[in-house]
Amino acid sequence: MTCLSVALMLVDARLEVLKPVRSSLGMVLTPLYWMGDMPVRVWSDTMQLFSSRTDLLAENEQLRAETLLMQRRLQKLATLTEQNVRLRELLNSSALIDDRVLVAELIGVDPNPHTHRVLINRGSRHGVTLGQPVLDARGVMGQVIEVMPYTSRVLLITDTNHSIPVQVNRNGLRAIASGIGNLESIELRYVTDTADIREGDLLVTSGMGQRFPVGYPVAVVDEVQRNTGQPFARIKALPAANLNRSRYLLLVFSDSKGSTQALDDEVKNALEDAKQLLKATQSTAVEAQ
Repeated sequence: MTCLSVALMLVDARLEVLKPVRSSLGMVLTPLYWMGDMPVRVWSDTMQLFSSRTDLLAENEQLRAETLLMQRRLQKLATLTEQNVRLRELLNSSALIDDRVLVAELIGVDPNPHTHRVLINRGSRHGVTLGQPVLDARGVMGQVIEVMPYTSRVLLITDTNHSIPVQVNRNGLRAIASGIGNLESIELRYVTDTADIREGDLLVTSGMGQRFPVGYPVAVVDEVQRNTGQPFARIKALPAANLNRSRYLLLVFSDSKGSTQALDDEVKNALEDAKQLLKATQSTAVEAQ
C-alpha cells in the first residue's frame, strides 16, 4: 500500500496522466473540506464577534467618560466666564467710586427667612469696621453689623431693621428708605402726599447720618400711591443691587478720617505760622525799643 502510494506520487509528479483525476477528486473533496473547516470558521467568527462587541462596549464606556469630562469642563468654563463677567462689572463699578474699596466674596446666607443677612469673607484683619457700607456692581446692598477676625456679617437694605437716608437724584428730595422683608422691594416712609416724586426716579444715598457716602444708587421708584386724606404717600422702590444674586461685593472705606487728618494738619500749620508771626512781631517790637 505504501509502495502504491509512493508510485502514484511519483507518477503524478513526473507525468500529467493523473491530472484529470486530481481535478475530479478536488471537486469532489472541496465540499468535504468546507464542511470540515466550518466549525473552525464559525468558532473564529463567533469569537471575533464577541471580541468586537467587547471592544465596542469598552470604547463606548471610554467615550461616555470623555463626554462627561468635557461636559464638566464646559460647565466649569461657563461658571468661570460668568464669574469673569461679574468681576469685570465689579471692577468697572469700583473705578467709578472715589473712595477706597475692598473686594469681598459672599460665603453664607442667614437661613432665617425673617432676616436678610449675609456672611462675607473679610473681617477685622482686612480692615473691615462696624457700619461699613457694602455695595455690589449695581448699587448699595447694606452695611456691616458684626465684625469677626476673618469674616463679617452684613445687614441688607431690605431687612425690616434697616433704614437708609436717600434722595431723589432728579430733584434732591430727601427721604428714608426702609426694608419690608422683601428682597425685591423697599419702602419710602414719611414722604408727603404732595412731594415731587414719581415712578422711575432713581434714589441715591444722601450722605445724611455720615454712614453711606453721597451719590451711590440705592433703588428705583416703581410704585407711588397717593390717597386723599392721608398725609403721606405710599411709595415702593426696587433695589438697584442684585441682593439675591450677587456673589462678589465691595466694602467702601470712607475717606472721612483722611479728611479730618488733613484738616488737623492745616490747623497745626496755621498755628505754627501764627506762632512764628508772633515771634517775629515781638522781635521787631524789641528792636524798635
